[in-house]
Amino acid sequence: MIDTQLKDRIAIITGGNHGIGASTAKKYQENRAKTADKVVREIHENGGQAESFEIDLFNIQNIPVLVDKAEQVFGPVDILVNNAAYCNPDTFVSDEFVEEKTGLNVNTISVDDQEKHFAINTRSTSLLMKEFANRLIVRKSNWGRIINISTDWAECFPSSISYGASKMAMEAYSRAAAVELGKYGVTVNIVSPGPTQTGWMSPEIEETQAKHCPLGRVGQPEDIADVIVFLASQQARWVTGQRLFVGGGNRIV
Repeated sequence: MIDTQLKDRIAIITGGNHGIGASTAKKYQENRAKTADKVVREIHENGGQAESFEIDLFNIQNIPVLVDKAEQVFGPVDILVNNAAYCNPDTFVSDEFVEEKTGLNVNTISVDDQEKHFAINTRSTSLLMKEFANRLIVRKSNWGRIINISTDWAECFPSSISYGASKMAMEAYSRAAAVELGKYGVTVNIVSPGPTQTGWMSPEIEETQAKHCPLGRVGQPEDIADVIVFLASQQARWVTGQRLFVGGGNRIV
């Protein structure tokens, strides 16, 4: 069995109350859950340590508060997983075929919704990276991991244009961070999941999405969590500034 050498490492995982974040939290300790309390309880039952904090990342004043809370309970943070996201499908024009194709209610782009996408998916991620990195540098740790969760449609996401654009901007921040933080022993990588069943897919949507995947199914949170843990591990020590597509081959064809 591979030793990830993550014992005693402290991680912040945003959006850890369900889906990919919850699965990552559990994999890190070594499914899905509806509440953070349930995730924490399951980790405790398996002998791990975890706490949950409810933080509104739209408010930038909460960025240092989140890191403060983690440090007060566990000590200095070594790993940051930016998984929290906001997604409200939108498009440039009202077009019935979009809703028919996706099975989702799609709105035309608006200022307020655009701001929400970029506030959560781009701004909070970049500011959390800054907060994490500055504290690590001050304490001269020389070891850190940042893993940011994107989407494999970031470059062009018709029917979710603001979500895709905000994730693409986040990826630009991530690559710049990999260059700037490398000398401090921090790796920065991006995980881009394909269609993943975190509860939002109806059986019909899941069946349709599975047809685009060479492995014949949609992803599960655990599929993504395994890759996140790998990127945090000692085995990924020479990997930085990379974007890993984790979708069972989605978008190859």
